[in-house]
Amino acid sequence: MSGFTPEAAELVQRAAGVIAAKHRGDLAGAEDLLAAFPGEQARTLGFYLLADLALGLVRASSGQSMDDLVRELSLIGATAGRPPAPS
Repeated sequence: MSGFTPEAAELVQRAAGVIAAKHRGDLAGAEDLLAAFPGEQARTLGFYLLADLALGLVRASSGQSMDDLVRELSLIGATAGRPPAPS
């Protein structure tokens, strides 16, 4: 996370903690971490920076362009929760 201020790094760590807590089934912990953000702007920045960092890691390992990754994520997001098309 080079280039991040200590404050920004803390927001990213908190956002990652929310996701980790949720995935291990600790919903109360995830909610506590969400509530610990100093405000909506800090929460938004933390999750934006985390997403940017995660996409950068995927891009580096996959060799895809950022545009291709974002397009693929958008398609996945647009179909999330929909039942599969009949074959």
